[in-house]
Amino acid sequence: MNIQYLTKLKDNPIEYSEDTDFRFPIKGISEAEITQLEKTWNNGNPFPKVLKELLYLAGEDCYVFDYGIPENQNEMQEWVREQMTEMNKTITRPFYAIDLYGGDQFLFIYLDEGDNPDIYQASAYESNSIWFRNINHTIKSLSERRIDRVKEGYNPF
Repeated sequence: MNIQYLTKLKDNPIEYSEDTDFRFPIKGISEAEITQLEKTWNNGNPFPKVLKELLYLAGEDCYVFDYGIPENQNEMQEWVREQMTEMNKTITRPFYAIDLYGGDQFLFIYLDEGDNPDIYQASAYESNSIWFRNINHTIKSLSERRIDRVKEGYNPF
C-alpha cells in the first residue's frame, strides 16, 4: 500500500525509548482484513485513505493509538457500539472508532468526510445531549503529535 498520510508513523515503526524492553513496534493488518472491515462497518464502501493506512501499518498494535482490550479491530468496533447501546447513544452516520480511553471514552472518525477526516471524541457515559465533539485533529496530525511526544520522552496520550 502506498502511504500518503502516515509517513511519520511508517518512518517511526518502533516506540522510541532508551529502555529496549519498552520499545513496542507497530503491527498492521492485511489488506484483505481491511476489505472485510469495510464490508462490515462501511457497507462495502472504501474507508478514508488515512484510516486504511493506519490499519495497514498499525491495525493490530500501535503505540500512539490505544485499541483497548478487544482482540482485534472488529471486536473494538463491536465493543464501542455495545457501550453506546447500553447508554442509549447513537451516531447516525457511518463511523469508525480509532482509539479507546480506558472504557469510558473513544475517538472516532466519520467515514463519509473524505480521505483525511477530523477526529471526534465521544463519551457514551455523558448524561447531556452533547456527548461527542470535534478535537481539531486528523489521524495524521494526532499521530504525528503523539510520535513527537514519545520522542520527547512523554506518554503519547
